[in-house]
Amino acid sequence: MKIQIWANLGVKNLERTEEFYTKLGFKKTPGQKSDELTSFLFGDDDFVIHFFKDENLKKAMKSDLSDLSKGNEVIFSISAETEAEVNDWAVKVKDAGGNVFSPPEGFQGMYGCAFTDPDGHKFNILKWK
Repeated sequence: MKIQIWANLGVKNLERTEEFYTKLGFKKTPGQKSDELTSFLFGDDDFVIHFFKDENLKKAMKSDLSDLSKGNEVIFSISAETEAEVNDWAVKVKDAGGNVFSPPEGFQGMYGCAFTDPDGHKFNILKWK
């Protein structure tokens, strides 16, 4: 049996989301664009994250969505090969309209930074030392 896993996240503005992740260099998932969602591929194994309009995801989940200003739902980690790559990510994220809430630094045997997209979804970029 082949099992695939993907993530579904809510966003307020699909166009803004598309613009942000496109500026970061992520590829759109073929055939996954509609008035209700946009979708991107992450990493070498093409992990899929679907970004649904908040109201549509809330309706499908039959529950409220997390208030990202008060806590985390999840943090996605993206690997980097060099410290310079981590630093470049931080600049690209800021230029694309994201918020780098933890600037590049060394910690616990890693070098990394962390950011939120325009809707508050959290990601970190990590290079293992």
